[in-house]
Amino acid sequence: MSETSMIEVPTVTEDDLFGPDNLPYGVFSADGGPRRIGVRYGNHVLDLGGAAAVLDGPHRRHAALLAAPVLNPLMAAGRPVWTEVRAAVRSWLTDPGTLRLLAGRGLLPRLDDPGRPLTLHLPFEVADYVDFYASEHHAATVGRIFRPEAEPLTPNWKHLPIGYHGRAGTVVVSGTPVIRPHGQHRAPDAAAPGFGPSRRLDIEAEVGFVVGTPSPLGEPVGMAAARDHLFGVCLLNDWSARDLQAWEYRPLGPFLGKSFATSVSAWVTPLDALDGARTAPPPRSHPLLPYLDDTGGEEWGLDLRLEVLLNGQRLSGPPFAAMYWTAAQQLAHLTVNGASLRTGDLFASGTVSGPGPHERGCLLEMTWGGRDPVRLPDGTERVFLEDGDEVTLTAWAPAGAGRRIGLGEVTGRVEPARTPRSS
Repeated sequence: MSETSMIEVPTVTEDDLFGPDNLPYGVFSADGGPRRIGVRYGNHVLDLGGAAAVLDGPHRRHAALLAAPVLNPLMAAGRPVWTEVRAAVRSWLTDPGTLRLLAGRGLLPRLDDPGRPLTLHLPFEVADYVDFYASEHHAATVGRIFRPEAEPLTPNWKHLPIGYHGRAGTVVVSGTPVIRPHGQHRAPDAAAPGFGPSRRLDIEAEVGFVVGTPSPLGEPVGMAAARDHLFGVCLLNDWSARDLQAWEYRPLGPFLGKSFATSVSAWVTPLDALDGARTAPPPRSHPLLPYLDDTGGEEWGLDLRLEVLLNGQRLSGPPFAAMYWTAAQQLAHLTVNGASLRTGDLFASGTVSGPGPHERGCLLEMTWGGRDPVRLPDGTERVFLEDGDEVTLTAWAPAGAGRRIGLGEVTGRVEPARTPRSS
């Protein structure tokens, strides 16, 4: 058998969720070597910098961007460069001769090769992190849980995308362990708070939007410019300690109950890959101010079908198409006061939930505030997360002509709390 015939050339069918319609970006390393930008193709990873170095074409002027150890330089280059690079990658991977050449150069390693395991890293340096609260179904359900005698939505909810600033330094890549946090919490009948590990550790199934092109301080970014600034999309789990959150969030909102860990996928799906998933957002029940009014504009709803797994068992299937506020409206709102965008800014949708009991995106909703345990297919029950639990979020989206693309999964396993050191 010749050496050439032994080359493993990826075979990717139209049914593959990571075929040529997708081509998400990530950062990988092999054998402890340097970090490289990669593009996922089926169960393989194209070494983008290595490919640019051996192939001819106009992309060669972007070789330095593609050889970087993180996506930020490519993200900062702007939409014309993103379009050119994506077109080049698609042409390489759909041309049999080029595909064999890349495979022969070792530029298409397998993700699951035990002989040369790949490590996936946080694909971009996070500049700022903002978490929104964009699902009407989630907000209304939480309102009914905590304020059963009052209106479930706050008076401002239908007029602006509510959000809060999170902590960029604790955004971690999928697979990073999540250590149960310590903090203050107060039982309903207690006179004073106690301190210790969270007893009500939860998940939030969300979608994250990654900013590529920055904007100047003092210049708002309107909805029409969103496509020029948004590089791509990833799945996101905003882990939440509900007992810490309940004690601390009034009057200024979430803090330690959220800031201990936010997990993101190792793969960022380019915004252009989701054109086939565009859909109209739900009907708006209140008139919107001009900077948020998307009537007659580009449709920014996305038909993403999420799935939440606990220890490999399905918990729920939240529908992202039901989200009231879109990414374009969120971007417009977070910059309308003149706040600037930076390359690597990350903003999340907030918990994705639908109208049905099997479409909820967090245990707080699924268990009605801890009142009703969730029964898993294997017969075990959960109210909130236990040590050793592993949560995985997956999603897919339509890509036209009956095809689908996948968003890279995000997984985290809960580890026991660590005793704080005394001063």
